[in-house]
Amino acid sequence: MKKVFIYALLALLIASSCTVSYKFNGASIDYSKVKTIAIADFPNNAPLVYDMMMTQFNEELKDIFAKQTRLSQVRVNGDLNIEGEITDYALTPLSVGSDALAAETRLSMTVNVRFTNNTNHDEDFETRFSANRTFQNTQTLNDVQEQLVGEMIEEIVDQIFNATVANW
Repeated sequence: MKKVFIYALLALLIASSCTVSYKFNGASIDYSKVKTIAIADFPNNAPLVYDMMMTQFNEELKDIFAKQTRLSQVRVNGDLNIEGEITDYALTPLSVGSDALAAETRLSMTVNVRFTNNTNHDEDFETRFSANRTFQNTQTLNDVQEQLVGEMIEEIVDQIFNATVANW
């Protein structure tokens, strides 16, 4: 009985000394080198303008880095720098119904991003990230715009996060 107790105690001590660490946010940042991030406000240079889009995009981009990393946000000259602009926001008619009108419309958004990693310039890039959503002609843009723009912003912000600090 005494041996069973000793083995159980030994197993418990070994198990409690082991730790496993996994980050569910996907960020793979070397915090010994990278401590700060500067995220510039992205202007809206798209031909079609939705007033809320620029503000919502800028807030969500900064929020994801604040919530999912330990990086301190600075105004300029961060270890990581993200800047860019909203370059496109467009409506495109898709399928045509029997009445010769669009049965569906695609709403799309494109953002150009310039990323600089001042601790490893091999990771620097400039690229475009896009998202789109389709809605039926039974709905007007005013009916669906807020929801669809929110979904597209979330998707693009996730793409930017993954490309910059998740190394996916």
